[in-house]
Amino acid sequence: MERKKDSGRFLIVTLLNALITVFEFVGGILSGSLALLSDAFHNFGDALSIILSYVAHRIGQRLPNSSNTYGYRRIEILTALLNSALLIGVSLFLIIEAIRRFFHPEVVAGGIMFWVALISLLANSLATLLLNRDAKHNLNIRATYLHLLSDALASIGVIISAILIFFFKFYWIDPLMTVIVSIYIAYEAWPIIRQTLKILMESSPILDYDKIKTDLLSLPEVTGVHHFHAWQIDENQTVVSLHLNLKDISLSQTEKIYGQVEAILKNKYQISHVTIQAECNRGKDEKLFFTENKLP
Repeated sequence: MERKKDSGRFLIVTLLNALITVFEFVGGILSGSLALLSDAFHNFGDALSIILSYVAHRIGQRLPNSSNTYGYRRIEILTALLNSALLIGVSLFLIIEAIRRFFHPEVVAGGIMFWVALISLLANSLATLLLNRDAKHNLNIRATYLHLLSDALASIGVIISAILIFFFKFYWIDPLMTVIVSIYIAYEAWPIIRQTLKILMESSPILDYDKIKTDLLSLPEVTGVHHFHAWQIDENQTVVSLHLNLKDISLSQTEKIYGQVEAILKNKYQISHVTIQAECNRGKDEKLFFTENKLP
């Protein structure tokens, strides 16, 4: 149900962004504002990114099957990476364009520029509010949220620029605002790129592995833990596989130990799925993580 609500918000935001793009494009032509036209093209790119995120979000809701046993959630991680990389690329482009405008300022109609930017700001603010809560627990939605936030900040920059241009003819303020907003957006996008790359590379999530080993060894029949692997399906699902050394006990007793291990990992460390291989003495002296590097 919650993911259906997310999809509904995504659809509303997509439509809002498309309307903003058309509105700014027309406003840019009427005012002669290159800043508004640039923002319109920026919004157009964002609209495409939001559509991509929306499609990925819908695909990510599909249930696991025989060919994708963990489901389709990773497509949202991949989309978040692409969107964040696009954000940084657009930010760099705008910074370069802003530097050029420092030396070649554009004369624009500040009045039209102001009202178009103000209406765009209100629409972008509504869109960011719709996704604000969901952005906290979904990287794909967060990347889209940052796109919309960048648009809102760009609109604020255009509004300030329009006021200063209209009253004081400070044409240099437009590229300055562009640089400030672009640096902020790139700064916000980089952690998403880093986190999505870690998930796609199946890097180990941040857990207290020494404490996990201590907790598991505290179980009466457990004598060792090794070949421990942890990775993430997405930002909310962590998977663990491990080898467990047990005393020479019956299968029914082993099953009971499995339940205790799963309870510890799921309840204390929020592990979503646990795979355990029981052994008696094999590998008992090995380290928790298998780090031996053997070339083929």
